[in-house]
Amino acid sequence: MATPPISTDVIHIDLPPVPREYDIVIGHDLLGKAGELIARKLGPRRSIIITDDKVAPLFLKRLEAVLTVAGHDVLPSIIIPAGESAKSLPIMHELSGHLFERNIDRGTLLIALGGGVIGDLTGFTASIMLRGLDFVQIPTTLLAQVDSSVGGKTGINSLYGKNTVGTFYQPRIVIADIATLDSLPAREIASGYAEIVKYGLIQDRAFFDWCDQHATQLLHGDAAARAYAVQKSCAYKAAIVAQDEREAGTRALLNLGHTFAHPLESTTGYDGSLLHGEAVAVGMVMAFDLSVRMGLCPPEDAQTVQTHFTNLGLPVTPPVMDYNISELMALMAQDKKARDGKLTLILAKGIGQAFIANDVDPATVRRLWEDVV
Repeated sequence: MATPPISTDVIHIDLPPVPREYDIVIGHDLLGKAGELIARKLGPRRSIIITDDKVAPLFLKRLEAVLTVAGHDVLPSIIIPAGESAKSLPIMHELSGHLFERNIDRGTLLIALGGGVIGDLTGFTASIMLRGLDFVQIPTTLLAQVDSSVGGKTGINSLYGKNTVGTFYQPRIVIADIATLDSLPAREIASGYAEIVKYGLIQDRAFFDWCDQHATQLLHGDAAARAYAVQKSCAYKAAIVAQDEREAGTRALLNLGHTFAHPLESTTGYDGSLLHGEAVAVGMVMAFDLSVRMGLCPPEDAQTVQTHFTNLGLPVTPPVMDYNISELMALMAQDKKARDGKLTLILAKGIGQAFIANDVDPATVRRLWEDVV
């Protein structure tokens, strides 16, 4: 499958009633058009940019300028510490205080400039401030562009796991500028890639094959490959979200690997030793392994998945450390897909054939953990 040339694509998510429908705009050098894109969709707005101390030096001044030129009333921006630890109740309280100090009202627009942490935190804060403020996503990481900025999941972490406090709250527009990805280190790009190939593993063997052929170019800066992968990923996610916004059914498929990944992230304490996409890669390998053990998936498909990640330098086993299997199982039981204390996992009958498995035998899962860690 060939890679199309770069173009600006618009993917529309229709979630009635209005104004919950919105566009995902994907292209190159869109940051310079962000003010115009937002004004065209929402009109000139009183706006506050929320970003972190790593992204701010790269893009904040430029975004403030283009918003001002487009007629927006840009209030002082808010910069929070970078990292997963910012997705917390104390930081959310601090952010809320900064917003009140700027005399926000229900017409104030919040603009999330950054990766998944900024998007999740800003979206959650927007959903509860004054019972709901409009917000815009401008994701600057590959992971955020293909996953967290789309679909309206917001949230923060708690002592009980990743994203366990949050809301479903849709942005008004998502602006994904492929050029911002050039600022990322290789490890961050690889982490985001894991969420791209996930869509092929879930429902499209042909897209997985494209990933297998083009992942190296994508990781090494090929803009056309990156644009195509972001467009395909957003289109897949948009279609699923339109069918099942609140994860009552098919949207749960997007969590392939995540029910294993989130306990690993919690156990490592979000200290940077295991990035989200790296944990998801490990989790997807484990999901295919479990599928083979349960007689659901051909062993060669599971091996193909493991080899794919290994060839790209992504981890396929958890970091070496002391694990408490009972704690890992307890964290899995707190997963948001669990119902009535029963374990629900996303498993696979093969590459491109994921499905929701309800009431999976905990003993089988425990044996997998024991073998893996």
